[in-house]
Amino acid sequence: MANFEAAERGTRADGVASRGSPLKKLYVQVLIAIALGIMLGAFYPSVGAEMKPISDGFITLIRAVVPPIIFATVAVGIAKMGDMRRVGAVGLRAIIYFEVVSTLALLIGLAVGNLLQPGAGLHIDPAHLDEKAIAGYVTSAKSLTVVDFLIKMIPTNLIGAVAQGDILPVLVMAVLFGFALCHMGERGQRLVSLIDDFTHALFGVVRIVMYVAPLAAFAAMAFTIGKFGFGMLANLGQLLASVYLTSILFVMIVFGLIARLFDLRVWKIIRYFKDELLIAFSATSGEAMIPRSIAKLERMGCSQETIGLVLPTGFSFNTDGTAIYMTMAVLFIAQATDIHLTIGQQLTILFVMLFTSKGAAGVAGAGFVALAATLPALGVLPVGGLALLLGVERFMSEIRAVTNLFSNIFATVVIARWMDELDDERLQLVLDGEGEDEPLEGAA
Repeated sequence: MANFEAAERGTRADGVASRGSPLKKLYVQVLIAIALGIMLGAFYPSVGAEMKPISDGFITLIRAVVPPIIFATVAVGIAKMGDMRRVGAVGLRAIIYFEVVSTLALLIGLAVGNLLQPGAGLHIDPAHLDEKAIAGYVTSAKSLTVVDFLIKMIPTNLIGAVAQGDILPVLVMAVLFGFALCHMGERGQRLVSLIDDFTHALFGVVRIVMYVAPLAAFAAMAFTIGKFGFGMLANLGQLLASVYLTSILFVMIVFGLIARLFDLRVWKIIRYFKDELLIAFSATSGEAMIPRSIAKLERMGCSQETIGLVLPTGFSFNTDGTAIYMTMAVLFIAQATDIHLTIGQQLTILFVMLFTSKGAAGVAGAGFVALAATLPALGVLPVGGLALLLGVERFMSEIRAVTNLFSNIFATVVIARWMDELDDERLQLVLDGEGEDEPLEGAA
């Protein structure tokens, strides 16, 4: 509470100072950077394509502190919670929520794909599809089994898991470490205090790195437009528009209904996290925004225990953006190659995707790899059909990153409300405009 009050005083002071100049707001800077990046990529494609290392460097720097922040946040949260039954209750409710909402995302993707039929009329001969272009993705997908997924959750050692940046092994070790701290009594509490201070120092590192976020957004968009251009959008524009439209409607309608059940306001939460969503969109990385999301969720009034358990776990088990993309991409390939899928086959696709969409967690290009794992499992569609999507994969990954990030932010708020661990007074204070400043101002 003391940390929040200190942050709140900084918030009010900075809020007054920043109102005079909109350019001081991060989301304004990022929007300007995105516009400039699009212009550079459009008018000077070769130069734009060379901007990728800047964006990659930014994401790498942020991701370097994500594993230790997750480990510290989860361990400290469990240690402070103390009651193992509460930990189990949070975890169980989170898994139930993830599975229900992910299934809804898959069903909505199937429904919209059948309604809009973005691949109809292309009449592509499967024999002419080039499978060499997607060979690497197919190879990666062959190892995505349920057993492999479960084995990946077990770290070979703690340091290695943190160093490799795999979220699930870090999460497993953090839960075990948190339980151990609970049983250490007073000695454990001294260690909890030390780890908590270390976490705030890591948030300080994130805040420093975030000063170059507009530059990274500029570089990412310049690369995307310079490398892939707008030409591909003309050929696959209907598919791209369908995925974007479905993702937006899913957030506003499905999350809107859930928000009504839990007395929340989706639009206010989106507005509060606009910086993170914009950066995730431009850099195609939702995971890199985990540290900032943790800080903002804590400021909103969500309990540290709930944040630590729900948010990191969600990036493996609650990938709604990926679910929407996968179902619509499969239907697009079927329609483009004139292959009719029965209702039974489509429901089989949905069942398979419940597993493949989670098994690719932590893999580079997870959405595309999960799709590559799904097609051979079905045995109906040509794997080479993936090549049709390569041209717009970068544009698809942008909306996937945003949807996945927001779905996990929203899930954390919902579970906190469900567990009666959401400070309503603080939530209203922040969402009504008190949290418009830099979110990590008081975290370090």
